[in-house]
Amino acid sequence: MSIDDALVMILAGGEGKRLFPLTQDRAKPAVPFGGRYRIIDFVLNNFINSGFYKIKVLTQYKSDSLNKHITKGWALSPFLNQYVDLVPAQMRTGGAWYQGTADAVYQNAFHIHDEDPDYVCVFGGDHVYKMDVSQMLDFHKDNQADLTISAIPIPIEEASEFGIIEVDENWRLTGFIEKPQTPPKSIPNNPKMCLASMGNYIFNKNVLLDALDEDAKIQSSNHDFGKNVIPMMLREGKRIFIYNFNENHFPGMTEKEKGYWRDVGSIDAYWQANMDLLDYEPELNLYSKEWPIRTFNYNYPPAKFIWQQGDRVGMATNSMVSEGCIVSGGMLSKCVLSPKVKINSYSQVYDSILMENVNVGRYSEIRKAIIDKNVDIPPYTKIGINREEDLARGFYVSEGGVTVVRKNARLS
Repeated sequence: MSIDDALVMILAGGEGKRLFPLTQDRAKPAVPFGGRYRIIDFVLNNFINSGFYKIKVLTQYKSDSLNKHITKGWALSPFLNQYVDLVPAQMRTGGAWYQGTADAVYQNAFHIHDEDPDYVCVFGGDHVYKMDVSQMLDFHKDNQADLTISAIPIPIEEASEFGIIEVDENWRLTGFIEKPQTPPKSIPNNPKMCLASMGNYIFNKNVLLDALDEDAKIQSSNHDFGKNVIPMMLREGKRIFIYNFNENHFPGMTEKEKGYWRDVGSIDAYWQANMDLLDYEPELNLYSKEWPIRTFNYNYPPAKFIWQQGDRVGMATNSMVSEGCIVSGGMLSKCVLSPKVKINSYSQVYDSILMENVNVGRYSEIRKAIIDKNVDIPPYTKIGINREEDLARGFYVSEGGVTVVRKNARLS
């Protein structure tokens, strides 16, 4: 089913400072995830699988990697007026880059005027989840809402980490609190849970354009949806409703997948979300035929595992290994490998993420690490074994003990 009355605008210009150094050379939505995907693939698949085929991707920060990925992997049919269009920052309203999430849409309002949809979906491009967005749009229409915000229930003791939404018994917005230090209002009939904003919005077109015009005139504004535009709309009495993400369902959804949503905004959260994919029944199933996760397909040969001579065994357990990889006499356990990774003889790699074109030399040992693209690891190298040694060599080590080797790093 094609949804023709909605335009999608995906905010993909984020710098992703907390995900440094993985964002040293790329925008956060372009960071690889799950071996062969990029983070932005998940929101794009959500819309395509839900029947939305008019998609604008708003880019800004170090977008080259993201641009190449979208261009190669997300070509829809212009004959049917279907598109995933890249929209670079153009400074159309002045001489400044995007000043906030609302300003990013405001600077590209001409796309909304040109397409003239009834509804505009403004979603972030940097979260990992599955969602049938058409159900949120139906909820928006049924409530005759001016704006609908998707939110996820979380334990009330975790509220200080999120923007928290307060609602009445009809799930109409009554308040928004950014990272409250005192317990906020709970979900109706559920005193142990509160609602965290997912940063996903569906607006009526005219309501959105009027709100953006009004916000643009306020010099003191941060021009941000959560901080400025939504509180302004609430004060003006607009009909703002909250869509409970836990009520969403999609074809082929397992019980464990219900309500799965991850903000992979820190190194530790990113590492853990990748490791979660390796569970026997993961909370995020990449293998569903009913809700496929598409991406650019590499023209690489199948993964290969070779050698079985004494302790020289090419083997991987509890791991995901992408195409073009060669496990040549080394051992993997609980690892995620992107394409074209080579693991050489007698090396051991555990609890780690290896991105494209990484070569692990013989007799190396790697534990709880993220090795970014194009890194050649010399023989006998140890990474993730000693925190002080990793820091002394210029590696980044997270609070949770994940060692990160930067893209194109030269190791000796």
